Amino acid sequence: MDKAGILLVGHGTRNADGTRQFFELEKHLSDLVAPAPVTAGLLEFQSPSIPEAWDELLSKGVTHIHVAPLLLFAAGHAKQDIPDILMECQARNPHVTFDQSRPLSRHAAILDLAVQRLDTALASNQDSPERTAVIMVGRGSHDPCAKADMLVLSEIISRRSFVAEVFTTFYAMTEPRLPDTLESVAVSGRFDTVVVQPHLIFEGKLNQAILDQTKLAASRYPSLQWLTSAYLGPDPLLANAIANRTGMH
Repeated sequence: MDKAGILLVGHGTRNADGTRQFFELEKHLSDLVAPAPVTAGLLEFQSPSIPEAWDELLSKGVTHIHVAPLLLFAAGHAKQDIPDILMECQARNPHVTFDQSRPLSRHAAILDLAVQRLDTALASNQDSPERTAVIMVGRGSHDPCAKADMLVLSEIISRRSFVAEVFTTFYAMTEPRLPDTLESVAVSGRFDTVVVQPHLIFEGKLNQAILDQTKLAASRYPSLQWLTSAYLGPDPLLANAIANRTGMH
């Protein structure tokens, strides 16, 4: 009978907080699926690499690996980069089988976590929900499926919140871009409060850039109340979504 383990794949970051959060999530996941072994591997910038994490699972007697890419939406990494590395790993160990779980996307736990983050930000809202806009910010991708997925996620968030409107925008690679959305929402005259929610997993350069662009808009339109939501973070709900995607929970 196969002994299964999970290989959690992260992108990797030079940001110390983002790195710490990734390994904190690994611990949550390990606690959730114990006694099944969990290892973490990173695409770039840091160790352990994906092949190193693969080899560590093999050293624990694992013969089937559930690969869990820590990605919100399907794009280049999920469709090409990660599978290429995994095929190389398997070529060295042909007796080991693996499967790759789907991106987290609109898993129920991800939706719950996103709504929690938004509710926390809205708790300090001093204005009417009917005069409040939420701007959901995705990383952005050249992959049209990733953009469509983000748009659907925002629509679900909209139906679960009580604000006037939820907008979808992106930091890079696809339209509309965040600065344009901030501007159009601010000048519309329809809102007194704007909540910007980075739909990201961890801290890093991207989150800081989104906060910087929001601060710039706030300085240009000081009559509006500007609030920012936290990113998803290494929450047990995130670990739950990952374990569920792998079929291990």
